[in-house]
Amino acid sequence: MRTLEEKLHSKAIRRPNWLIYNFLGYFWKFTVARNYHTKVTYIDDPRKEKGSYILLSNHASRMDYIFTAIPLLPHTFNFVVGYNEFFRSHLHGIFSLMHEIPKKNFTPDLYAIMEMKRVINKGGRLTLFPEGMSSISGGSQPVALGSAKLLKFLKVPVYVANIKGGYLTSPKYNLKERKGQVEVSFKKLFDKDQITKLSDEEITNVLNKEIRTDDYAYNLEKKNVYKSNKIAENIEQLLYKCPKCGEEFANFSGDNFIECSNCHNKVMMDNTYKITPVGDSKSFATPKEWFDYQRQFVKEEIKNPNFELTEEVEIGFLPKYKYLKNKKTSEIEGKGVLKINHEGIHFSGSRNNHPFNFDLTLQETPTYGMCTDASRFYTFLKGEFIEFYPKRNSVIKWLLVTEELHRLHGGHWKDYPENE
Repeated sequence: MRTLEEKLHSKAIRRPNWLIYNFLGYFWKFTVARNYHTKVTYIDDPRKEKGSYILLSNHASRMDYIFTAIPLLPHTFNFVVGYNEFFRSHLHGIFSLMHEIPKKNFTPDLYAIMEMKRVINKGGRLTLFPEGMSSISGGSQPVALGSAKLLKFLKVPVYVANIKGGYLTSPKYNLKERKGQVEVSFKKLFDKDQITKLSDEEITNVLNKEIRTDDYAYNLEKKNVYKSNKIAENIEQLLYKCPKCGEEFANFSGDNFIECSNCHNKVMMDNTYKITPVGDSKSFATPKEWFDYQRQFVKEEIKNPNFELTEEVEIGFLPKYKYLKNKKTSEIEGKGVLKINHEGIHFSGSRNNHPFNFDLTLQETPTYGMCTDASRFYTFLKGEFIEFYPKRNSVIKWLLVTEELHRLHGGHWKDYPENE
């Protein structure tokens, strides 16, 4: 009996059926998409392009397929989607029907690259999110390693969609969607000849510039209202450090506030995501600024040569024969202690009641993925998906520490130049 992975990788990806794609596209346009009042601007209209092309986009939220695909109907696209999502029962059917391409994020994946090439050679179009995962902080992150090389390999015109406000409809810390304004613009980045002539560094710089966003800063000016009666619920997943006393993992949230259980620093959040401190409490103008403050603190922490972060975790893996149900992202198979320091990432524990240990280098681990919210994170171990469920609310600290140690020790995935 073949495993799910074997079945997935034996499939030759084709262009999606035009009638099915457009039927679903127009159905979503008049149902789901109506919640977001999307304002579309065509600086350049990709639908005028003859033949194959690639559409890149910042990855604002879980709803980006709505914001990128619907404005370009009747054009059809093969979306490049996180590999692990194909093991979830509620997504398996639609992904197969639409011929989405599975890609293992932040690790080399020859199958995905060759299937992208197959689609292009057959006259198809691709949609890719070069950041590699949807926004965690409300702002974009630098494009994943290899993005420029991939575009040069595929050798077709490249367009970009820039989504503003998308994160605010679907923030990483809460899975409940919020109705509100979204803006998306379309622009041509490169023609076929430019792709060939430009260096990898030049292409990467253009991509980082064109997809860079900060939805919280955007809405300080726009003041759009996003409908939710629990606007701040679970935001402590992202904002783990108190800006007043410095305590970590002591924040808790309510429907419209976040408070520190140690010093009772408290801020309110309204439905434009504006933050207002209560009394003499300390805060930041936006959650993104708060998130960036945590990163700066981590940069200082890891200057200590004895720095170490340790966490008790459960570990989850993808099933071999049956799809994940109830919107699960992995099956728990073990537990142990996860540790990161200047020597690398280390795990010691058990899997299926047998000893299980591994080490990852900082250079091969630039960041982590997060399947749903910020309650857990994943990476790939020798090509196998592994998901960590920490005992504490420490996912974002793990993310920031791993990214900054990767960069400190010569990793190739760099921050935006002005942040270095």
